[in-house]
Parts: sequence; C-alpha cells; structure tokens
Amino acid sequence: MGRKFDYLGDVEAFLAVAEHGSFTAGAVALSTTPSVLSRAVTRLEARLGNQLLRRTTRRIGLTDAGRQYLEQARAAFTLLDEAEREAQGEEGELKGRVRLSVPTTYGHYRLPPLLARFAQKHPRVRVELNITNRNVDLVAEGFDLAIRLGHLPDSGLVARKLEDAALCLVASPGYLRRSGWPQSLDALQQHVCLPFVMPSTGRIAPWVFKDGGQDVEWLPPSTLQVSGDVLGVVSLAAQGVGICQSYDFIVRQQLEQGGLVELLPALRGRTRPFSVVYAPHRRQSAATRALIDLLTSGDPHRGA
Repeated sequence: MGRKFDYLGDVEAFLAVAEHGSFTAGAVALSTTPSVLSRAVTRLEARLGNQLLRRTTRRIGLTDAGRQYLEQARAAFTLLDEAEREAQGEEGELKGRVRLSVPTTYGHYRLPPLLARFAQKHPRVRVELNITNRNVDLVAEGFDLAIRLGHLPDSGLVARKLEDAALCLVASPGYLRRSGWPQSLDALQQHVCLPFVMPSTGRIAPWVFKDGGQDVEWLPPSTLQVSGDVLGVVSLAAQGVGICQSYDFIVRQQLEQGGLVELLPALRGRTRPFSVVYAPHRRQSAATRALIDLLTSGDPHRGA
C-alpha cells in the first residue's frame, strides 16, 4: 500500500509561494531554492490536474482554483498544527505562526509592549507583523488577524473591540508662541491646521469634538494636507508647523515632556474604536487564539 499523503511537502511548498508572493521569498522562508519550490508546485498541479498559479516574468498570481485550494490547504495545515500541540499535552510549549496586519498608529504605539510580552510567554511562536495603513484582504493575502480602526462595515469578518481611543488637539510650544493660543473652534480658522486625507475616500478626515454634551464634527482648513500615514500630522505638529488632532496614546509622552501642548481640552471627549478582526470560517490555531486573548485582555498597561 502506497503512502497516501506523500505529497504534503509539495503542498507546503505551494503555501509558502502563495503566502510570500514569489518563489524566491517562499524559498527563503523554507530554507531551500526557488527551483525546488517550482518543481514541487508543478508536481502538485499535475497531481490535481489543475493550474494553481499564474506565472509571469514579473510576478505570480493565484488562479480561482489556486485560491480555493490555498484556503483549504491552509485550514488543513492548521488542523495538523493543532493535533501536534494536543499530542504534546496541555503543558507543551505553544508553537506555530501568526500573521498580523496593523495600522501604523497601533504598530508603533500600542503593539510593541504587547508583542514583547507575547514573545516572552510564547518564544516558539513566530509572529509575522505587517505594518500598513492599507486594509489587507485577510483570506487572499493569508493573514490570520488584522487590527482595524473605526466602525467596521458588515464585511463578514468577526470583530472584537480592543479599545475606544481618546482624541486630543495638540500643537508645539514654538507654534503657539508665534501664532497664539486658539480659544474656540472658530479661532482655529485663523490657524495652520494639519488634516489627514482618508485613504478610503480621498477626503479630509473631520476633527471631532464634544461641545456641551453634543458631538461636533469640524472640517479643518488646510494649506498642507497629509495622506498615507496619519503619524505624519503629529511629526509636523511637533516641528511647529501647525495644529493636529491625534490619539492620546500617540502624543501622551510628548505632552508629558512638553514637546506638545493640548489645546481646547474642554472640547475633548470623542473617541474612535480599534478592533481585531479575523475570518469566521477559518479554524484558528492555538497561537492565534493566544494572541487574540492578549490583545483583548483589557490590560491597563496596554500602551505603557
């Protein structure tokens, strides 16, 4: 009787190529060569009688059959990872890989202390962190989790809220010495405001306040707009260019050290939610569940 699953090495090769985007990157991940992976994928396609990858001189892409096979094969390997851990016993050391995509705000200011604790607790889990302000396609791009900002549309993803992040208005002492302190929203019209252009709409994100218990949205005037990375408005404000609205957790240290000053604190009170999202139909590995548990723990030292 022949071995029924002697082709699993070829499946692993296909997963590496599909998830890393090229034969070269997949070969680095598996410590082998691109030619070895190419032959493995070719064998797998011959076995299945279907093309899984579209190969061009510049890039590779998944066929419809390839996308479906990738999702099912990834789920099967997740089950194997789970079975291995259970066979090791409950006291066995957690292993595996978690692919996580986060925006720059969270990636630079919230996540580092959490990942440091996670790495200390689970040193054999490999976390592949992608920091981008683009909303990745979790399934097509092979991510286990993503952190998203704002009220999420009904995308079919499971969302667990991490926090409601407080917002505040800030400027540098140097800017305020030159331009004066605004005492009202109307006074901001005479100041240099640093708005951010939302990538999803191409429009300026309104600044949000709470005035007398009422929610207020105010569109900042601008001669300088920032797009791509919202942290840019904070860097410009810290250099004295103008006034920006940012999350408290981003500017807290600069406020404490005097590099930035909060403006119109009486209008503070609005927040925006951050959530961790994942596909509901994918079976999560033990490592992924452990990271979700840490992210959603509500730890008061989250950003410390």
